[in-house]
Amino acid sequence: MSDEKEPLAPANDTGAEAEADAASASAPEERIAALEKELAESQDRLLRALAETENTRRRAQRERVDAERYGFAKFAGDLLSVADNLRRALDSLPESEAKDDRTRSLLAGVAATERELLAAFERHGLKRVDPKGERFDHNFHQAVFEIEGSGQPAGTVVEVLQPGYVVHDRLLRPAMVGVAKGGAPAAEADGTDDGA
Repeated sequence: MSDEKEPLAPANDTGAEAEADAASASAPEERIAALEKELAESQDRLLRALAETENTRRRAQRERVDAERYGFAKFAGDLLSVADNLRRALDSLPESEAKDDRTRSLLAGVAATERELLAAFERHGLKRVDPKGERFDHNFHQAVFEIEGSGQPAGTVVEVLQPGYVVHDRLLRPAMVGVAKGGAPAAEADGTDDGA
């Protein structure tokens, strides 16, 4: 009886081996496909990580440049009132009206201080916007009032109440201005008379 069972066992093993061989034959192909898919996913993750790293590097570089160019803007903005007050002091007493040498010396000292402050502003890219006679530009000017009968074309800056300032290409403070309103009627401007 034991002899009969032995031939049956190899027959079953051969069927299992055939299935294992078939499975093992398809297993390398499936394994290769799975590994290729995993490799593609890993490459995709790597490329995304590299792109994110590059974006972060560029953003940090841009922020560093902005900090160098515009980092002092808040401090400079606080100094604008000093520049305004120096100008007001100079405008309050023209040098021609100074009666004595002490007053003229004081005015010269205030003027020198203003020049030095404005030179320091210029060295750091801060420029004064004084648009008198120019066309009104809402990007750099703030209209406070309009003036009729100024003899200027409509939209021209006639009076500057407070100069504006820009840091490199960014507006720090708009110029506060008075703008010409209306202008001469078209018939008067042409020199023609419709009634004749």
